[in-house]
Amino acid sequence: MKALHLLLAAVLSVSARAETPLNVAAATSLRDVLTEIKTLYAHDHPDIALTMNFAGSGAIQRQIENGAPVDVFVSASMREVFALEKKNLLVRGSIRNVVSNTLVLIVTKENTTIHDWADLAKPEVRHIAIGEPRTVSAGIYATETFATLKLTDAVAPKLVSLLDVGQVLTNVSTGDADAGLVYVTDARRSAKVRIAATAGPKAHQMILYPCAIPGSARQKDAARDFTAFLVSPPARAVFEKHGFLPPP
Repeated sequence: MKALHLLLAAVLSVSARAETPLNVAAATSLRDVLTEIKTLYAHDHPDIALTMNFAGSGAIQRQIENGAPVDVFVSASMREVFALEKKNLLVRGSIRNVVSNTLVLIVTKENTTIHDWADLAKPEVRHIAIGEPRTVSAGIYATETFATLKLTDAVAPKLVSLLDVGQVLTNVSTGDADAGLVYVTDARRSAKVRIAATAGPKAHQMILYPCAIPGSARQKDAARDFTAFLVSPPARAVFEKHGFLPPP
């Protein structure tokens, strides 16, 4: 009977420490690094049940506009966050700049045709994969880069717009696309691709990853704690390990 009482007390104790659900929606390019940061955060915050969903930043923006239960939004550009702020859909003062990144042109390691941006105009290059510019920040940076390099007309018929940078990486890795534009952090995830060229900082708007708390967040206190953790030294070390750069 004593053992039963002890077991019941333990169950009640666990119930008393009910976890707080925290829903984080983040850009697909953050999947690997935030999955690792989630484990790091959970170690010191056992009372938080952290759920992460990944999609294109523009898609997440629309979800928040439509009332999706998001407590923290981590975008791959300022565009989506500013759009939500303009509509008064964010907690005032909750925007934090987390990290920055670099846009690169990738091909398979066996590719001997593409060694620079200008090679994309070659007739033998038929398919160039990018993120869908309407919903994927990397796709916007890609189109800006093409415009800066005066390649828009040459590459337009070859572009294949995909759901996210993960799909771009997969399509290039499998040879379904001759080339693709992703972040350098994505390129590092595959041993099947090489970086053929890197976009200079003036080729596109600054690649900056901000986080923010939607006004409709159900767990604002927990969200504030998590966003503060994202810019803390332990989290910054994980970001840097994955190839992300500190914000300027």
